Amino acid sequence: MAATLSLNLATQADAPAKPGFATRDIGGIGIAVLTRSAALAEVDDAMANQRHLKLAFCNANLVNLAAHDQALRRDLAGFLVLADGIGIDLGGWLLHGASFPANLNGTDFIPGLLASGKRRLRVALIGGRPGVAARASVRLSLQYPEHRFSVLSHGYFAPGEEAALLAKLEATPPDLLLVAFGNPRQERWISQKLGPQHCSVAAGVGALFDFLAGEVPRAPEAFRQLRLEWLFRLWLEPSRLWRRYVLGNPVFVLRMLRARLFERRSTR
Repeated sequence: MAATLSLNLATQADAPAKPGFATRDIGGIGIAVLTRSAALAEVDDAMANQRHLKLAFCNANLVNLAAHDQALRRDLAGFLVLADGIGIDLGGWLLHGASFPANLNGTDFIPGLLASGKRRLRVALIGGRPGVAARASVRLSLQYPEHRFSVLSHGYFAPGEEAALLAKLEATPPDLLLVAFGNPRQERWISQKLGPQHCSVAAGVGALFDFLAGEVPRAPEAFRQLRLEWLFRLWLEPSRLWRRYVLGNPVFVLRMLRARLFERRSTR
């Protein structure tokens, strides 16, 4: 347990500030201080100008994963990282004296991006179990008929198939590529495999396809308003998510408290 709770403080090299807006270091990850409208505008600008942007949504679980993984922190330093969840707000209060301007989870942000677009977008999906991305694509096509959606692959492709998938992206790069491999695989893959030749924006979206395809229901609105969607998901899938939430949430809080204590000692 001591190893689990050990704190890995980030250096500036781990999380350099992105020009144009402020970031706050939470557990070694530089998270953008952006309102919802400013974040939407940043991503829309990247698509409009075919500027390659890697997008991640950072929750407490991703901070826990990155705490002992310097390579993952380096990968995330090249992303626009948005604040996702009440845990990140808690980290903001403890370490920086303020919460983040908005809760920007991918499950709500991506639909908001599609709804607010000023142009017809080409959107590709990759990830999820076989068949899930296809059903998610149908749902998106019905909700946002102004955009064009296509499925690149499910998330269980063989290593030998990867080159062909990347070549397909390069031949017809989408404006937006939604990558649903789960943390941290999706962030590693986006960082290490994708470049400007493959897409404008590549976003790691976790369980978004499962929600869209009806594989997993969203939490009731009351849970979302109270920032307790994680509790609803734990109730639905306790065997899969107990480690992330029952163990991971206390570990995250202790990590933030230790970082706060270390900061206080270092300023004396």
